[in-house]
Amino acid sequence: MRQLHLGAALLLGLGLMGCRSRRAEAPPPPPVSLTVVAVGDILMHQDVKRAAELDPNGFPSLWADLIPLFQGADLAFANLETPIAPQTGRPGVPFQFNAPETLPAALRASGFTVLATANNHAFDQGSKGVRETLERLRAERLVAIGSGEDRAQAERLQILEHQGIKVAFLGFTDLFNLDLNRRASEPWVRPLDLEPALLAVREARGQADLVVVSLHWGNEYQHTPTRRQKDIARALVEAGCDLILGHHPHVLQPVEVLESGGRRALVAYSLGNFISNQDRMYRADLFPVAGGDNRDGAALRVRFERRPGSDGRERVLLAEASAEPLWTENNWGAPATRREIRVIRVAAAEARVRVDLDQLSDAVEGPKLQPDAAQRRRAILDKQEYLRTLILRRKRVAEVVGETFVSR
Repeated sequence: MRQLHLGAALLLGLGLMGCRSRRAEAPPPPPVSLTVVAVGDILMHQDVKRAAELDPNGFPSLWADLIPLFQGADLAFANLETPIAPQTGRPGVPFQFNAPETLPAALRASGFTVLATANNHAFDQGSKGVRETLERLRAERLVAIGSGEDRAQAERLQILEHQGIKVAFLGFTDLFNLDLNRRASEPWVRPLDLEPALLAVREARGQADLVVVSLHWGNEYQHTPTRRQKDIARALVEAGCDLILGHHPHVLQPVEVLESGGRRALVAYSLGNFISNQDRMYRADLFPVAGGDNRDGAALRVRFERRPGSDGRERVLLAEASAEPLWTENNWGAPATRREIRVIRVAAAEARVRVDLDQLSDAVEGPKLQPDAAQRRRAILDKQEYLRTLILRRKRVAEVVGETFVSR
């Protein structure tokens, strides 16, 4: 009996050792990560608002293609280049914006979490407009960075946390159409003064794992960042910034990686327009490629991971970054009863139109989809032209942003 007990114990011990061995061979858990998705300017041109009014689903219908991307991110960012002040402001006019009260809820439902409110249109509806905008964003639990109901609030560090990773957000504008910063006790929009900005980044570095800076800067309609932009970006990264999200030029500018102190930071000099009515007359078959630049955009996707740094200490570091081409479809001038403006993901649209072309061109499937041969030929030609436009815009985005960041 004793031998049996000993044998059983030996087998049990071997079994436990085997379990331990199998457990030891199990792969380590993936590192804790955080993903930020960022897009550029939300512009409230009259036709953009009209397109939302005419669609039963409102504003979300204008960027429905992007909603899964925003909702799938841990943090989703855009530059809100408009007040939302229907009560205290005037109706929007060209170059002086105002958005309807439905916009904040639409942005929140679409997956946005952080909005830059420091830009040259912040005071379009005066100081009262700044206050009303912030109240409406706060009611929808949207984080506004770069403006406040007073100076202290505008300069207050915003820290968001996800899976234990603390992310500090700062916002600045280098340009004002109307600068109403008067008293520190009144609504304030934070200007880009370099030394205070560097101090703010250093302070944020001591309180958070990641520091993200939103900058409204640069020259409109220029794809190349200025020397001043590059110098400021370098200084902010050396002060401790991990991610710079730039906007204002209404066209895309390059994305690049800067290194400082063993840390890699990402700089997007301009994310272009997200939604607008600019370049509405552009057609790829009639205009040079630059004629559509205001309708190009990019969804920047940046992933950070918590892992040991070069000094062995655990840090949250840049893991990967990519820029997905976007395109604003616009039916301006078409004989349509409804104004339509929407942002699409170019790669997905390319895939869809290729499938459509294959089906229409198929000897069996084509006549089923469109029995009339002349109309089928017309549909094929239209889709071929649409595909050419998508390919042209994708290549344009890659050329400007950088082939490294834009995948096929």
